[in-house]
Amino acid sequence: MRSSTHTRKTAETDISLSLNLDGTGASNIETGIPFFDHMLTLFSRHSGIDLDVKVDGDVEVDFHHTVEDTGIVLGDAIREALGDKHGITRYGHAYLPMDETLTRSVIDLSNRPYLEFRAPAGSPDAQNFPFSLLEEFCRAFSSNLRCNLHIEVLYGRDGHHIAESVFKGIARALRTAITVDPRVKGVPSTKEAL
Repeated sequence: MRSSTHTRKTAETDISLSLNLDGTGASNIETGIPFFDHMLTLFSRHSGIDLDVKVDGDVEVDFHHTVEDTGIVLGDAIREALGDKHGITRYGHAYLPMDETLTRSVIDLSNRPYLEFRAPAGSPDAQNFPFSLLEEFCRAFSSNLRCNLHIEVLYGRDGHHIAESVFKGIARALRTAITVDPRVKGVPSTKEAL
């Protein structure tokens, strides 16, 4: 079973997270930020990853620490659950429409962390969730999963729709990348290492 449990405690957040890469998309999310809970629930459902997350964060200061640290722990946990990555598809991409919004998400589970995040200037916040936190989550997630992640908001006017499209797009791209392909022998790289 490709699963993992992680905890992380700092002066700003206390996080416990467990996941199963080969699940059904079942989730139990409690971050103290209802909108973020909604986004992680969507992530779980559309990636097919079973996800349990409990965060006690300093949300009275702001949401930044909770969102970034959750991205750190989620990335770590997925990387651990992937193990040696033998047989995985490795790459995934998704175009994700959400009403007037369209985003593109592309991932390579390369063990080389890099985030390219592009969005139109002045992209709106979702209600009670600053737009800037989308990029912070993606950066923490990609750095700790050690993946190459490209996110582009092609267009959109509603902050909620943009955030939802980003989270669902990452989930769908990741779902493809973590899939075991029986034709892949060993690690999917000519270097024979990831």
